[in-house]
Amino acid sequence: MAGKVKPVPDGCHTLTPYLTIKGAANAIDFYKKAFAAEELFRMPMPDGKSIAHAELKFGDSRLMLGDEFPQPGAAVAPTTAKHTTATVHMYVSDVDASFKRAVDAGATGMMPPTDMFWGDRFAKVADPFGHHWSIATHVKDLSPNEMAAAAKEAFANMPC
Repeated sequence: MAGKVKPVPDGCHTLTPYLTIKGAANAIDFYKKAFAAEELFRMPMPDGKSIAHAELKFGDSRLMLGDEFPQPGAAVAPTTAKHTTATVHMYVSDVDASFKRAVDAGATGMMPPTDMFWGDRFAKVADPFGHHWSIATHVKDLSPNEMAAAAKEAFANMPC
C-alpha cells in the first residue's frame, strides 16, 4: 500500500549525490579510509565483477555510487570522460584533520585548509577516481551583508 511508504526513506535526505565510478569497489574502500564513511550495502552485478549500486554513510548523510557501464547513454566516470563537472561538499568537525586523512589515503590536495570569507575553513581534494571533494568546518556565522562585504574585500585582493 503506497500510502504507508515514506516518500523519503529513513536515513536519507531530499537530495543525495550519486557518483558513477570506474572501480566502485576500490572507491568504497578509499572513502571508508579517507573520509571514515560507513558502508551500508552494495549490490553487485550478476557477474560479481562490478557494483550496480552501493550506499555509504558520511555522518548524517548518504552517498550512492556504482560502476560505470558501457551502454550508450549510460553515465561514465570522470576518469573516462577526462573531466568532472561537480564537487561533493562535506562538512566535518575538523577540516585540517580531514584534509590530512584524505591526502594520506591517496587523495590529491587541490587547496589546503583556508579560512574563507563566507565563514568556513575550507579545503579541496581530488579522489583517485576523478571526483572532487570540498571539505569544510563552519567557523563563523555571518549575515548576508557581512558575507557580501567580506567577498568584496576578498575579490579586491585577488591577483589577476
